[in-house]
Amino acid sequence: MAKIDFGGGVEEVVTRDEFPLSKAQEVLKNEVVAVIGYGVQGPAQSMNMRDNKINVIIGQRPEEKVYWDKAVKDGWVPGKTLFNIEEAAQKGTIVQYLISDAGQTAVWPKLKPFLTKGKALYFSHGFSIVYKDQTRVIPPKDIDVIMVAPKGSGLSVRRNFLSGSGINSSFAVFQDATGNAMQRALALGIAVGSGFLFPTTFEKEVLSDLTGERGTLMGALAGILEAQYNILRKHGHNPSEAFNETVEELTQSLIRLVAENGMDWMFANCSTTAQRGALDWMPKFRKAVEPVFEELYERVKSGKETKRVLEVNSATDYKEKLDAELKQIRDSEMWRAGAAVRSLRPENWKKK
Repeated sequence: MAKIDFGGGVEEVVTRDEFPLSKAQEVLKNEVVAVIGYGVQGPAQSMNMRDNKINVIIGQRPEEKVYWDKAVKDGWVPGKTLFNIEEAAQKGTIVQYLISDAGQTAVWPKLKPFLTKGKALYFSHGFSIVYKDQTRVIPPKDIDVIMVAPKGSGLSVRRNFLSGSGINSSFAVFQDATGNAMQRALALGIAVGSGFLFPTTFEKEVLSDLTGERGTLMGALAGILEAQYNILRKHGHNPSEAFNETVEELTQSLIRLVAENGMDWMFANCSTTAQRGALDWMPKFRKAVEPVFEELYERVKSGKETKRVLEVNSATDYKEKLDAELKQIRDSEMWRAGAAVRSLRPENWKKK
């Protein structure tokens, strides 16, 4: 492993230099990787592995026609590389369990009989294992249980792979029954397109992930954007001005520069007016939101958030209620203004 100083101490990470694709291919040469679920992460991870010459098959419920048809469109062949979940799990020596967290709980009784001695069960999220009292996902003792968790959406996993950059992923071994669990995990991490891999545990991954997606990655970000937009509109600013100052400049300019150079560089390379204001107001925002993040972390750690996920997401009318929630956001003035602003971007001019 490579040793990197992340500012709070030296950590060990695995890069493609230490674990090249050729080594991953060697480790996995006798494996059949069965990717269960073709929804969010399944397409990206499976296609990346296929492009990397790994023996991959897909397990997907045929009755979920949208996902089944997508798999066929992506080149998976029914009866050859595309099967129902049970058949794929039976054929696979490594079973990648990539359906939703609530779905994993529901499907587990059907999947478990096919997890026979020496196989590996792979997750991209620690949810089902860490909250086993709620999910009832308890693997057999004679299989490996491993995780590779890409730090991005399935779309990003695929796009970054195709661009050659890869995406950062965490990895962990929960159960090593064969003595080869770590090698399997690292090989799969490279095969699915990771730029580098950093070690974690199932528990740390799920605690950080559930906090992050409810916080700055989506929940907090969406809430802060709405708050600023609403204040600007309340004081008479036009929708286009409010949206550009709230969202467009952030997503199309500033966040890209922060990603490339860091926040200190961003502060040093903006106007002195913006610089002074940002530095003065940053502590105020931090102080305001820290109690919310503390509450959030404790709810995640206690299992209250996972309890809500399993209860709500497994309801028979969940899809209808979700569609209504998303429609409310989509039809809000802020995001209608966003659609108009996006249509005016130069890259969209040629499409008109």
